[in-house]
Amino acid sequence: MTFVITGGCCNDAACVSVCPVNCIHPTPDEPDFATAEMLYVDPATCIDCGACVDVCPVDAISSDFDLAPVDAPFLDLNATWYTGPGRATYTAAPFRLEPLSTARPGPLKVAIVGTGPTAGYVGEMLLSLRGIEVELTVIDKLLTPGGLVRFGVAPDHQDTKAAGDEIAKVMRRRGVTTCLGVEVGKDVTAAELGASHHAVVVATGASEGRRLGLPGEDLPGSVSAADLVGWYNAHPDQKDLAVGLQGERAVVIGNGNVALDVARVLAADRTVLERTDIADHALHALASSSLREITVVARRGAKPAAFTAGELLRLLQVPGVIVSTRSDELPTQLTGDPVIDHKIAALRSVADRPAEEGKRRIELRFGLVPQAIVGEETVRAVRFVSGEELVADLVVTAVGYRSRPVAGLPFDEERAIVPNEGGRVLEVPGFYVAGWIKRGPSGGIGANRWCARETVAALLADYDAGLLADPTVPSGLQGIDFAAWTAIDQHERSAGRAAGRPRIKLASRAAQLDVIAPAANTKHRPA
Repeated sequence: MTFVITGGCCNDAACVSVCPVNCIHPTPDEPDFATAEMLYVDPATCIDCGACVDVCPVDAISSDFDLAPVDAPFLDLNATWYTGPGRATYTAAPFRLEPLSTARPGPLKVAIVGTGPTAGYVGEMLLSLRGIEVELTVIDKLLTPGGLVRFGVAPDHQDTKAAGDEIAKVMRRRGVTTCLGVEVGKDVTAAELGASHHAVVVATGASEGRRLGLPGEDLPGSVSAADLVGWYNAHPDQKDLAVGLQGERAVVIGNGNVALDVARVLAADRTVLERTDIADHALHALASSSLREITVVARRGAKPAAFTAGELLRLLQVPGVIVSTRSDELPTQLTGDPVIDHKIAALRSVADRPAEEGKRRIELRFGLVPQAIVGEETVRAVRFVSGEELVADLVVTAVGYRSRPVAGLPFDEERAIVPNEGGRVLEVPGFYVAGWIKRGPSGGIGANRWCARETVAALLADYDAGLLADPTVPSGLQGIDFAAWTAIDQHERSAGRAAGRPRIKLASRAAQLDVIAPAANTKHRPA
């Protein structure tokens, strides 16, 4: 018997650290860890101990005899990955991490800006230091923590959302002050944060959609995937987004995992969506949608497709939805890379599937370079360099995310990151970055653990070297505290239980404030 890592893998790699026989790869010290789509169990060396199952934050590991039908293809994918060059001869020595530590006495005062998974990893690592008192201030401009997990993960991927639990664990710890509803640059300056803490770690992620720069991109009916995902995930800033769902076809430009998420949500039946935490306004709008066809367009071919094998396999098993490709757009020869060839085989298995009466269809197209979004007062079609036009009433550009500048810190507009060396912000002593704002939007949720570790190690090295100035003033921050967030959380979960859903999110700031009013002291409420 062997254990199998499935498509919900977040690359956290906690499983790697506990495996006694090193049968899970790539490990964080191996070159392909940064680019691997997921982690894989080697069935030839797995000893069926189950240690990996106990630590997986997203329940993505199962025994081979207990795989759900939707996860059955991952048994072959895990084994096939080890047929790649050099992968059959990995050392059997278990991967181990040296604990982070500091030699200086505390308290060490650190502010963390952001409440996504990266912020959670940073907080957990700092609070796990032995022999030193650590005081944390956790800051977010929104009243609801979670970052990407709350607002970026597709609502039908509830298993992945478990990766957001880390920040909640951090916020309830002793020595942690939570300040939600506080925006850096508006409610507090970066300089003020620096003066009241030894160090400030910015982990605000990437929340803005990249633009294609196409003619017609700003027409009504053209939206970025970042905004659309925020809309159906109840982000307060996207609650009133105009989403055209009354036409026959939507075109999604891009073919990464977010593009597949968008297509899947647009095509999903109400009975699927109403079991999730999708925003109520989106649930009602999608239930009355006229869309019958969602076309996902890749500018390049199928070999370099950006979506992972796991997301593709999940897409192919959405109930009530036909997924198809065109055989003349698929490669005729395999590449020798086991993961890419697995994707190609999956794409071939649905080639030239016709539409079926009463079912929505998702078609994956390859090698179509968009030239313009066509329309006068609203979107009418997408024109490609080849001359082909696809009629569409909704166009979603899903070509990646970018970070926003942080007031008071330098910003590289081209790379959309805060310039840094190993997490240290250049030219601003005492400030650090972690996650996507540090390195750009690459890698899954769990990959940010190792990015955060590098940043925390740099912070501790600077602290030990006496390079971090002692705080000179108290923080004086006033924001929504953890008790108030708990009131929101309990309200959403209670409403969800009554409806048979994980939670029903409060999508507006006003509704959130109404819920927390009895739980929060007036002086802690933001103006």
